[in-house]
Amino acid sequence: MIKIGRRSLVASTLAAPFVARHGWAQAGYPNKQIRIVVPFAAAGTTDLLGRIVAQYLTEQWGQQVIVDNKTGAGGNVGAELVAKSPADGYTLLLGTVGTAVTNQYLYKAMPYDSLKSFAAVALVGEVANALTVHPSFPAKSLKEFIDHCKAQGPNKVSYGSPAVGGTGHLAMEYLSELSGIKLEHVVYRGSSLVMKDLLAGHILVTIDNLPPYLQHLQSGALRALAVSSAKRWFAAPDVPTMAEQGYPGFDAAPWWYVAAPAGTPPEIVKKLSDEITKGIRSEAVIKKIRETGAAELAGDSAALLAHMERENAKWKKVIEAAKLEPQ
Repeated sequence: MIKIGRRSLVASTLAAPFVARHGWAQAGYPNKQIRIVVPFAAAGTTDLLGRIVAQYLTEQWGQQVIVDNKTGAGGNVGAELVAKSPADGYTLLLGTVGTAVTNQYLYKAMPYDSLKSFAAVALVGEVANALTVHPSFPAKSLKEFIDHCKAQGPNKVSYGSPAVGGTGHLAMEYLSELSGIKLEHVVYRGSSLVMKDLLAGHILVTIDNLPPYLQHLQSGALRALAVSSAKRWFAAPDVPTMAEQGYPGFDAAPWWYVAAPAGTPPEIVKKLSDEITKGIRSEAVIKKIRETGAAELAGDSAALLAHMERENAKWKKVIEAAKLEPQ
């Protein structure tokens, strides 16, 4: 028989917080199913990236990682769910530049704080927007496009995009602020409708996520004047960046990341960050990400926080200059 004295019992009880504080209590993480909340519908790029991360973690850790689609309010519904979940590392967010940065300037009421409600985990990927025109549009370069818009005058040239406050709309506002042009924004209910009218010549300009337009650029049915990413896009290497064409530092590539609820133990955040970052840099995962039309954007917790800080400064200024009222 083993006797446990009062002194031993007290000592072990006092040691428990010390153990938890130093991460020993989390040594077995993960020991149950992990849920990645994707705040957009299934089959979209955000969903596909969430499934790539989930599959990679499942393979590496031997614990099932599932994707749970919770849509609404530009990603805010899913992000709120994660923000209010237990801070134990078993509920994660696969978020977008909207949930991380721009939504706070576009919505009157936010159900979470973009920074304080989450623990930054890792960057995942990005996608280029492309300034694309119908072949009848009288410009074959960004300079010619800017010159034409200036010659026509404010709001005489129109362009289509899938949403007010969407990444295409904001990218055009960013370009407008830098170049001194002003275009009329025609809002559509989705990229497919923008593309349909652009191909038909009902509108002559768009700035939208590049991947769906690639086949039409390759066939000559449409013409891309510039990509919004900092570097030329891997799938359209002949299309120059806006930065190359007179706007140094221009970068308006939508991006994705992983976050956990604020208060998640640092050792769990680090384990997630290290594993996801390693995965995003692996050839197998890079191949899968590029097959979705996106590109890899690896970065740990610190890199994600620094990226958010830069993006916050940029988009706050752009949205204020465009005088977009929160809805």
